Order: sequence, then structure tokens, then C-alpha cells
Amino acid sequence: QVQLVESGGGLVQAGGSLRLSCAASGRIFSSYAMGWFRQAPGKEREFVAALRWSGDSTYTADSVKGRFTISRDNARNTVYLQMNSLKSEDTAVYYCAARVRGGYSLNGAFYDYWGQGTQVTVSS
Repeated sequence: QVQLVESGGGLVQAGGSLRLSCAASGRIFSSYAMGWFRQAPGKEREFVAALRWSGDSTYTADSVKGRFTISRDNARNTVYLQMNSLKSEDTAVYYCAARVRGGYSLNGAFYDYWGQGTQVTVSS
């Protein structure tokens, strides 16, 4: 069983930055993939970024590429999402997710564990 707890959300002005954290507890294996998703009011859940606990490969959605960076700290079992140059359209609840097998995916349905989410609000 894996538990994920997100933190770091809040209210920020357009152009500002936030760093989200996802602390994972339980049995985390190097084969796991970790993803960040977001969901804005009235919209479907959207993939943001993902990585694997091992290796250097990451994947970032085109909508945030160049502004958002996903990273991890293995010693702390924590995944981060650094968000720069925030826009009003980035306003959403951001979720962290873990996938046990199969590598990272853009489809949230393939992830096995989810955090409770953290609200990010960008004011224009």
C-alpha cells in the first residue's frame, strides 16, 4: 500500500511560482512511475508531468513544457513539481499519482494510487 500526500498549493499572482511536493509512504519500488495531474472546475483531469523513481527520464505535457519541471528526491521519497511563469489557466486542483507497473502514462486510469490533491489558484 502506498500513501501520497501533496502540499505546496496556494494563491499566487500570474507570472509567479509555486513548488508542489508529493510525499510518498509505504513500499516504493524503483519501478514505480509517478505523475502529476490537474483538474480545473468543469474540466476533465489533465496530465501534467511524470517520471520514474529510477533513471532520468521525465515527460511533461506540452501545455506546461518550459514552465513546469518534475523531479524527485529518493532519500525523502518525495516528488516535486516546480511551476514557474504561472498563468490563470493553470488554476486547478493538482494531484500526485503512483503507477506500480508499466512506466509512466498520460492516462490517469493506469495509476494505482492517488493523493488527496492540493489547490493552486493563479490570479490575473
